[in-house]
Amino acid sequence: MSTKSNPLALCWGKWRALPLWAQILAGMLAGILTGVSLGESAVHLKFIGSLFVNTIKMLIVPLVFCSLIVGVTSMQDTQKMGRVGLKSFLFYLGTTAIAISIGLLLGNLFQPGAGVEMTREVVQTTQVSEAPSLVQTLVNMVPTNPIEALAKGKILQVIVFAVALGIALVLIGERGKPAVQLFESLAEAMYKLTDMVMALAPYGVFALMAWVAGKYGIDVLLPLLKVILAVYLGCLLHIFGFYSLLLAIVAKVNPLRFFRAISEAMAVAYTMSSSAGTLPASMKCARKLGINKSISSFVLPLGTTINMDGTALYQGVCALFVAQLFGVDLTLVQYLTIIATATLASIGTAGVPGAGLVMLTLVLTSVGLPLEGVALVAGIDRVLDMARTVVNVSGDLVATTVIAHSEGEVEEVESLAPASA
Repeated sequence: MSTKSNPLALCWGKWRALPLWAQILAGMLAGILTGVSLGESAVHLKFIGSLFVNTIKMLIVPLVFCSLIVGVTSMQDTQKMGRVGLKSFLFYLGTTAIAISIGLLLGNLFQPGAGVEMTREVVQTTQVSEAPSLVQTLVNMVPTNPIEALAKGKILQVIVFAVALGIALVLIGERGKPAVQLFESLAEAMYKLTDMVMALAPYGVFALMAWVAGKYGIDVLLPLLKVILAVYLGCLLHIFGFYSLLLAIVAKVNPLRFFRAISEAMAVAYTMSSSAGTLPASMKCARKLGINKSISSFVLPLGTTINMDGTALYQGVCALFVAQLFGVDLTLVQYLTIIATATLASIGTAGVPGAGLVMLTLVLTSVGLPLEGVALVAGIDRVLDMARTVVNVSGDLVATTVIAHSEGEVEEVESLAPASA
């Protein structure tokens, strides 16, 4: 039977012809409709999404480890490596501080907790892991056992070890070349494996969105609609306002074309709620942007750990929500404390789903707000997590682009150039 006379084969051919971002978007919309239609029964589709998430998680540690070593060794110049690292660190902390300021501003404008009738019986204690102190975070950055760090997926420790090993390979010169070639080969294999896994994204996204829509539904979202609207508006302002200015003014890149180029990573981030899990898609988008691997292989993995712009913005809105919920008026010092705490806490927050709740407990504790408020936020955390992860991932790629342009480590991509006047 020819393809023309076979409707299924014809549809499959048209589906395969769609770009990956369009397939992911279609999967997302179909998943939402399926979840709303099936309701609680849609949870049975979760295992498909879980399989996809597991394949992504399978990539994270080896991809980060190999790509960072390749990024460090490809620089050769340790002075340049230190310069790029400092630029990345300052960029991420600066944008995180701005993000939480936007969150606090929107929290004041929307007043999400005002007028809500709150009693202690309504709120139930939520079990959240205790957030480590900044000093403990710095101590924990250095692994006592690198193999254990790799096995347990402790990304911050993996990054430190990979950077240290990369520097050592550069310093020993010719004797380090065989190891460098091995890691370059492994990195290429991981990039190829990433392409293979990403081909499954539309189906994993469909299942995940069906599960979220079926489990949470509209009823759970309505009581906290103001919080959701404030966070989503803040995320849009940060991405298409602040990031667009950075791209246009600093990197001289057309923002609209840039965001079109990274749409795949944004779609994956929205459904997976994990900036670390989206790293393979981000690496792929960086290659499309023409960014040299020596920059993207260093800045992107670093960003998955210390760049939490979306999470910080969410902290600002949620901190004010809890304060308004319990009738607490925050002082200027407390506002500044929230900004400083969320900015510094972002360094050690894991780029995985739900990590924002750990960070929120730290922020609330720093200004003496009731931790019971975390329970209500936890009810809509998944919906908020999706939006803030898009900001985190977009910020990683914006930082990579800005730093690559400042270092002259980017190939000219005509489609990304500023529109002519």
